[in-house]
Amino acid sequence: MKKVGMTVLATGVLVMACIRSAQASTVSWADWTSTAPLIVSGNMIVDGSTVSVTFSGQYVFAQTSGGINYWNPSAPYISTSVDNAPPNSDIIACNFGGFKTITFSRVVKDPLLALVSWNSNTVDFGVPIEILSYGKGYWGNGTPILNAGGTGFFGSGEVHGVIRFPGEYNSITFADSAEYWHGLTVGATSLPLFPEPGTMLLLGTGLIGLFGSRIKRKKK
Repeated sequence: MKKVGMTVLATGVLVMACIRSAQASTVSWADWTSTAPLIVSGNMIVDGSTVSVTFSGQYVFAQTSGGINYWNPSAPYISTSVDNAPPNSDIIACNFGGFKTITFSRVVKDPLLALVSWNSNTVDFGVPIEILSYGKGYWGNGTPILNAGGTGFFGSGEVHGVIRFPGEYNSITFADSAEYWHGLTVGATSLPLFPEPGTMLLLGTGLIGLFGSRIKRKKK
C-alpha cells in the first residue's frame, strides 16, 4: 500500500511539472529596491513566497524606482515560455567587464535573465543556457550567438531578449566583457517541487559549474 501511495504521489508531481512547463508563464521579475557599492538588492514573489535577490559586482547605474523604461518595447521578452516583459524601469547596467553574481535567498527553478543592449558583448555563465527570445528593443536589434559549449553567447548587434538557466539554482555567476553599458534584470516563475524529506540531501549535493552554481542539473 505504501508503494502504491508513493507511486501515485510521484506521478502527480510529474503531471504537475509537465503542465507547468507546457505553457507560457507569468514571470516574477525582480523589484530592485536598494543600491550600495558593488551591490544591488531586491526581491521577487515566486509561487506566493518572497525570494530576496542580490546582484554583486561592478555596475555603472541601477534604477530602482522611476527612470527610463528600457524594457519597452516588450516584444523581445515575450515567447512561448514567457508571457510578460519586465513591468517597470528597474534595471542594472554594467559597463566594466568581469565577474558578477546574482544570489537568491532560496533555490529557484529555471531562473531567467532579461537583457538590454548587449552589443558585441562576450559572456559566459559556465552552465548551459537557453535563448528563449530576442528582437528589436529600446536600442535597436541584434542576435545572441551561442558559444560552442552552450554556456554563453556573443552579442552580434544590440541584443535584447531573455535567456533561461534550466535547473535549480541558488546563484548565477557570469563573466562579461566591457562596453558602454548593457542592462539586465532577473526573474523566475516557480520554486522547485521538493521530493520526500529523505531525498533532500541529494538536492544539496549537485554539481557546481565553472562560474554558475546550481542545486540540480536538468537532464537533457
